[in-house]
Amino acid sequence: MEIKVFDNQIEKALRDLKKKLAMEGTFRELKKRRFFMKPSVKKKLKQKEAEKRRQKAKRTQSRYNR
Repeated sequence: MEIKVFDNQIEKALRDLKKKLAMEGTFRELKKRRFFMKPSVKKKLKQKEAEKRRQKAKRTQSRYNR
């Protein structure tokens, strides 16, 4: 990843960097790895996220089939 600084606008470069990191999911990953999670809890969380993705896909699919 590369962020270029033009005309000494460091604040703008930092905002751009934060935006790119957020889009890649780096902050979310750091938040997840901050504490140890038991394998059973990790598995349940993974299943919950998968169900959330399936529901979202189902909603968007039904929206386009009309």
